[in-house]
Amino acid sequence: MADGKWRRAGATLIRVIAVWAASALTLLALAGILPDFRLQSDDGDTITRTAFTAAWGAGAFGLLSALVWPVLVRALLIVPALVLGALVFFLNGSLLLIALRLIPDGRGDAAPETAVVVAAVMSAVASATSTAFAVRDDDAYRRRLSRLAYRRRRGRPADQGGPGREGPPGTVFIQLDGVGHDALVAAAAAGLMPTVAGWLADSSGHRLTPWRTDWSSQTGASQLAILHGSNHDVPAFRWYEKETRTVMVSSRPASALEMQRRAIERTRDGGLLTIDGASRGNLFSGGAGQLALVLSMAARRGKGSRSRAGYFAYFSDPANATRTALSFVAEVVREIGQSTRARARKVTPRVKRGGLYPFIRAFATVVERDVVVAAVLGDLFAGRTAVYADLVAYDEVAHHSGPHSRDAEKVLERLDRSLALIAKIADRTPRAYRIVLLSDHGQSPGETFAGKYGLTLKDLVRAGSGLPVPRRAQRTRSASEARDAVRIALHRPVEGGVDEQAAKLSDPIVLASGNLGLISFPDIGGRASREQIDRRHPALLSTLANHPGIGFLLVRSEEHGSVVLGPGGAEVPIAELSDEEDPLAVFGAGAADAVRRTDTFPHVADIMVNSMYDPGTGTVHAFEEQIGSHGGLGGEQSRPFLLWPRGLTDPLDIMAAESAESVESVESAEPGESVSAPVPPGGGLVGAEAVHRVLTRWLQESSGPQVPVRAEGFAGAGPVDEPFPPGVPGAGPTAARTAQAIQPLPPPNRQDPAPDATGTTA
Repeated sequence: MADGKWRRAGATLIRVIAVWAASALTLLALAGILPDFRLQSDDGDTITRTAFTAAWGAGAFGLLSALVWPVLVRALLIVPALVLGALVFFLNGSLLLIALRLIPDGRGDAAPETAVVVAAVMSAVASATSTAFAVRDDDAYRRRLSRLAYRRRRGRPADQGGPGREGPPGTVFIQLDGVGHDALVAAAAAGLMPTVAGWLADSSGHRLTPWRTDWSSQTGASQLAILHGSNHDVPAFRWYEKETRTVMVSSRPASALEMQRRAIERTRDGGLLTIDGASRGNLFSGGAGQLALVLSMAARRGKGSRSRAGYFAYFSDPANATRTALSFVAEVVREIGQSTRARARKVTPRVKRGGLYPFIRAFATVVERDVVVAAVLGDLFAGRTAVYADLVAYDEVAHHSGPHSRDAEKVLERLDRSLALIAKIADRTPRAYRIVLLSDHGQSPGETFAGKYGLTLKDLVRAGSGLPVPRRAQRTRSASEARDAVRIALHRPVEGGVDEQAAKLSDPIVLASGNLGLISFPDIGGRASREQIDRRHPALLSTLANHPGIGFLLVRSEEHGSVVLGPGGAEVPIAELSDEEDPLAVFGAGAADAVRRTDTFPHVADIMVNSMYDPGTGTVHAFEEQIGSHGGLGGEQSRPFLLWPRGLTDPLDIMAAESAESVESVESAEPGESVSAPVPPGGGLVGAEAVHRVLTRWLQESSGPQVPVRAEGFAGAGPVDEPFPPGVPGAGPTAARTAQAIQPLPPPNRQDPAPDATGTTA
């Protein structure tokens, strides 16, 4: 053991000397290149003296970076995150100027602007050199990446530390936002995602299945249900609530927090991550105690609740800041080049990609990715039980470049490298981990509604209502989680991106969520009926239903309950709705059930509008400025994926067991007793709430029975076997409910391998 310690100490010393030497050589080279940077006295020095000066300056700069930099970044956390990222260069340059002042006899000097450049190059060289040595030394590589994790873990109670590899494994859920099942399979087959391809090809690796989203196929609805078990009353990415006259927007912090509160109140469960969990880059917390870049928490104040909690973790290392900043600039240049090439080649369909979009894209594909991945690596070394992270890069690029574009494929390549890094580090952590990969929805391609027909959905509604229509079609601003994340990082309020107040109270409010449109009449209390709409605007419903860009409408009828209207006068009461008959025949299996479920929501719009869908081309028409969209029914957007290690129970077996338990409950129920509805038979994995139940089961299989932790800081929290009040972060299910939930599954229908060493069915 002593020999091992000396060997590690020797390797560390060699690495420090190598980094020091590389930094000194960099200083010498830059002094010879840059006119405003010198390492010699005015009379000149010998080569030996100059080399000594460079070594002194490099050592002083490295020491200042190690000792002063973390303190500076922590003190500057009050500034906006993106400002902090830009400030990194100036702070680094200031440290270099101080280091040069420490050189004896005043031999070091640089102009301030030159110092910024020299410091950035030195940080990059030091990082590259250290990484090169660390890659050859597994222990050093692990220590370098886990430094921050150990600093975080120092404040944790001893009984919350991660167990050794002989204990139960932890679980990492990585959400590839917007990557559909077919897109993942195609990327793996084409060699774009070798890590995923390796998991699929390895007989002992992972298994893949698609799942079907709800009608609202977007992150707000899907991730809320995945993390908190319910997306009831989330009809779209944004919707209008008449009683408060507000528009709820999933990417607005106040709305996300309210959505999370309602889900917790409905399920009486704090979320998927209540047991020693971490939530990274998500819209919702999932009940986790460790948060970074969580949108719903951006609306709160207090220790540990801010969405920017992960920025210090990342920017405390100047090498990280330099690398990310350089990648950010490169991504901006890449986007400008790609959009210019698309315009020059007259690629269609396409949308405008100028203005601030290149910077928004770079934030999503570089800054968010790097910070989230770094946070996940820290969680692995901290031994956390459950980690859920969202990588939004592909979704943002696919909206503007198309889900099957070369631009989007390049993003998938870079995401795969992030997955490879996470998998590699997971093999070196104190605790064993299982990596589950999933998506919240896919994306369907197609020209925008306005681009195809020359008017927006709002224009069409106003025309059908007999209201004035602008001569020129106005752009419908698209939903963008990345744009809203940028605004939060800059401490700017998140806008709804819609006309939240009608010009007159009687005017309809028209909202867009991908290829799903919502029309509300704010002056009609409750849900407006078809008869009320016809009396006020006789031509509106027929105008919408018969437009070639619209697939079907959902509206309430006083006579038949809710009805679905389609082209050619098609009218089907919702109770008789079928996947095999028009107007839903082209939308595939499960469409009728998805529409029926949404019809029960209290805040469903007066008129729900789904665009057309061409099954031959797989295209839809988004009501926003997106050529890759999601939000409604039609095509790949409704077909995300779930990729899991073979050691976990098959999701279909879990659903079959739940269905059998539900049927048994119905048959044994006393008259008037309330029981849960059976799982839809033969439907596979249907709805994000079903995905939540599967992920919950997997966590229980990995870790066994656990008593939920108390809601930290909640005065008056009851005993652990009582439910926490709704909305309390960290609140989990009751102990009795947890114990009931982990009862063994009935024997699966298919032949599976025997349980592995951890006791999990393989």
